[in-house]
Amino acid sequence: MAKLPRTPVFFTGANFYLILKLDGSSDVLDAVFLECQGFNYSQDVIEFSEVTSGRWGKANKGKFVQTRLPGNAKSGNLTLLRGMTSSMALWNWFELTQDGNWAKQRKNALLTMYDDGKPQARFELTAAWPTRYKFSDVKSNSQQLEIEEVEVTYEGFKRVKI
Repeated sequence: MAKLPRTPVFFTGANFYLILKLDGSSDVLDAVFLECQGFNYSQDVIEFSEVTSGRWGKANKGKFVQTRLPGNAKSGNLTLLRGMTSSMALWNWFELTQDGNWAKQRKNALLTMYDDGKPQARFELTAAWPTRYKFSDVKSNSQQLEIEEVEVTYEGFKRVKI
C-alpha cells in the first residue's frame, strides 16, 4: 500500500510571536512583537537579447533569442510592531545608530516565529539597523494598547533551519 505524504503544518497569523535576537547580546533584545510587515525577498531579472547565426523560418537573417538571467537579489525593510513597554532597548538601538556610531550598530539578527511556544520558522538578517522609530498617537481617553514601531533595514536575508 502506498504511503501518503505527510500533511504540512500551516502557521496561523493569530497564534504567533516573533523575537528579535541581535548578535553580541546575551539574551533577547526585549522585543516580542505583535506584528511584522515587509517580509519579502526578490531577484531582479536581466533580459539579454541576441541574434544567432541560425536562420528562422524563411528569413535570410539570424534568429532572435531572448534569455532571462538572474540579477541582484534584494529585500525590503521590516516593520516590527509591539505593545509599548518601559524597556528602552529599541529606542537605545535607534539612538546609537543616529549618534554617528552606526557602523557598530549594524547587527546580525535572528527573527524567530513561534507557534504554541515552539520555534517554527527562523530568518537571519545580516547587518541590520533601525531606520525609523515611531509610537502610536496618545489620547487620554483611549483604552487601546500603545504601539511601538521600529523599521529595520538589512543587507542579507535568508530563512535558516531551526
